[in-house]
Amino acid sequence: MSYTPEKTTILLDASGAPRFPYSAGMAAPPPAPALRVEQLAKRYGGCRALEGADLVVRAGETAALVGANGAGKTTLLKCILDLVLPDAGRIEIFGVPNRQPISRARIAYLPERFSPPHYLKGREFIEMTLTLAGSRYDQQNAERRLAELELDPAVLERPARQLSKGTTQKLGLAATLLVERDLYILDEPMSGLDPASRIAVKSALARLQREGRAVFFASHVLADAEELCSSLIVLDQGAVRFHAATAALRERYGEPSLERAYLRCITQK
Repeated sequence: MSYTPEKTTILLDASGAPRFPYSAGMAAPPPAPALRVEQLAKRYGGCRALEGADLVVRAGETAALVGANGAGKTTLLKCILDLVLPDAGRIEIFGVPNRQPISRARIAYLPERFSPPHYLKGREFIEMTLTLAGSRYDQQNAERRLAELELDPAVLERPARQLSKGTTQKLGLAATLLVERDLYILDEPMSGLDPASRIAVKSALARLQREGRAVFFASHVLADAEELCSSLIVLDQGAVRFHAATAALRERYGEPSLERAYLRCITQK
């Protein structure tokens, strides 16, 4: 088959989109977002967890998913990761349907209730994580990430069962950050951390943003979202009530406080 500048056809990414005419004079199609969710729905029996959720996270963007307990945040993240099968809707990761395993090759994920095997030392857990991700363990890189999160290097030689909740959480985050990916999905990454540790984690997330990596994290803390994110997504009763910059939420409701604007968002349907 010959291709000419006057008329050619191209196949879009692995999303399975049909062929369409393309000519040399046309602008190249825009890059696919890091994450696209369209009309996602999920029920557990009679309980509605997600109902028509839509959102987009652009490549290189840091976006926060906020909502009350039971709003559907963890279910949404699990659907994105293909850990839970939605009843309806579409999910794409960098233009690839999330049901295709290759779509997750560009993702690093930290669950909310992170609990490493209790018998593994910190170093062994990180080695296992990197091996599963197709990477190799490097002592200097590991110590660099631990220092970034204000973790004592001695953690590498201690079994997980001896670590506090906050230290365990930071160990999981360190392992996640060592897996270099284009999109980081983090479920309550600062849960159980003291103020100094929260500052360290925020600094690490800001570094990812400077490097052009996309970060999508769930949180209950609006101050974290306001400090770190260019995009705020409010999830309430399984539906996205707001999706824009944090400043836009305050402007919509005429509130100087993001917390008050958030409360009006989820109470004024």
